[in-house]
Amino acid sequence: MKNIGEYVIYQIYPKSFKDTTGSGQGDLRGIINSLDYLEELGIDFIWLTPIYPSPQNDNGYDVADYCNINKDFGTMKDFEKLVEEGKKRNIYIMLDMVFNHTSTEHKWFKEALKGNEKYMNYYIFKEGKNGKEPTNWVSKFGGNTWEYVPNLDKYYLHLFDKTQADLNWENEELREEIYKICNFWLEKGVKGFRLDVINLISKPEIFEDDYEGDGRRFYTDGTKIHEYLKELNKNTFGKYSDVITVGEMSSTSVENCILYSNKEEKELDMTFNFHHLKVDYKDGNKWSNIEFDFEKLKNLFSEWQIKMNEGGGWNALFWCNHDQPRAISRFGNDNIYHRESGKMLATALHMLKGTPYIYQGEEIGMTNAYFDKIDDYRDVESLNYFDILKKDNEEKDILEVLQKKSRDNSRTPMQWNSDINGGFSKEEPWINLNKNYKEINVYNALKDEDSIFYHYKELIKIRKKYDVVKFGDYEEIKTNTKGLYVYKRKYKQEELLVVCNFYDKEEDYFVSDNYILLNSNYKETSNYIRPYEARIYLSK
Repeated sequence: MKNIGEYVIYQIYPKSFKDTTGSGQGDLRGIINSLDYLEELGIDFIWLTPIYPSPQNDNGYDVADYCNINKDFGTMKDFEKLVEEGKKRNIYIMLDMVFNHTSTEHKWFKEALKGNEKYMNYYIFKEGKNGKEPTNWVSKFGGNTWEYVPNLDKYYLHLFDKTQADLNWENEELREEIYKICNFWLEKGVKGFRLDVINLISKPEIFEDDYEGDGRRFYTDGTKIHEYLKELNKNTFGKYSDVITVGEMSSTSVENCILYSNKEEKELDMTFNFHHLKVDYKDGNKWSNIEFDFEKLKNLFSEWQIKMNEGGGWNALFWCNHDQPRAISRFGNDNIYHRESGKMLATALHMLKGTPYIYQGEEIGMTNAYFDKIDDYRDVESLNYFDILKKDNEEKDILEVLQKKSRDNSRTPMQWNSDINGGFSKEEPWINLNKNYKEINVYNALKDEDSIFYHYKELIKIRKKYDVVKFGDYEEIKTNTKGLYVYKRKYKQEELLVVCNFYDKEEDYFVSDNYILLNSNYKETSNYIRPYEARIYLSK
């Protein structure tokens, strides 16, 4: 039986993890060869971002074939070997399922373009309105969400890139195809699914212009979303007691996430929400360059901890993933207090209630890439917005924003050692390495007992050992200091107190004698909470 409160999940972006073929891209064999490293860390699941055949316009999230392996990553035998070798180490595989859209190179869409009515109904085709697109909605990657097909005289919907056509979940035949895909992988021994932007699959009955926003209010957490997820659960992973699921929820609400992840609803096990990662968006605009709002960050953590607990929901806990900049550069100090802030951010997150996710390289303190030329970027979103922003901004100012916010900050190759290309590949990587790879790498982390890596390892041990971390209620402790985040976890007779300093100034905070120090990111004790210090106390 699954115990999602005990699990820790490690996300791998295969393209940037470990290359064994000299292609300049990571592959499945590279992951197999790294399983001992992940076993040492102590994780339970590996979440793989898409490994399916794809034109790679959105780095694999434009899927052309759901039931095969992209030859750049290896073969189906390689995948089966990964499942087998992982199981030997009690590490299981979670696959990324992209069911909001397919690549326009998928055979379904190619048939749709021929006018095949069956496959046109797998997607969302609409006639134009007054010589324009069916609606004025804005794509997540910029521009309109509709693309015109001349030979059909219709538009198809793409909430993301124009090469990612949205699927029509109203079509029962399409839903049956999706169940077959899930069951195919379950039979291969997959024990988890991460469902990409899954709360966007329920589109409105009537498509209308949005004069208040970008259109998302019409398709986010749509009217049939819970019906669709219950049906997906029933026909696929819900038949297994040891399979875990997490939904990526775009612009969602806590109320919906309670329904998505409450056991009684039989939809998903947990949800990702991104509200806490928008605290450095100026007026909701990602492409801005401001400091993060610490009070807002704490308030969001507390709101989601408390409300999800009260409603029987479950949080996926994370700072980083393939779509986000590096947390240590964003919320910590990746220069003077690199080690301290890396450990502090880990402590603040891993002691919360939920299931923690670690993104590759986070456990060694990998930082933003700070690319200073647009030619260094590969991400379709970043390149699109560079073109959009340069109409009204200086190039140097746009590059400063990209250095803070681009998704490519998390996609640079894993830094294994100080050898050529950081031990990632013997050939030129598909994207440049971070220049600091000679200092920040796995080899250095493993030989340093005080490294960020061993702090993560200790946090994982604490989670597995203490029921208060797995099950305890949450309460934020308000302080008179501006830089501290302090909270308690309570379960039966156990109580945990977590004190984290998010800034480079000492703070005064008194802890009573009723607690013993369980863990700290500083070796020696002090009467003050030092810059980026994190302490975990356990009640006596």
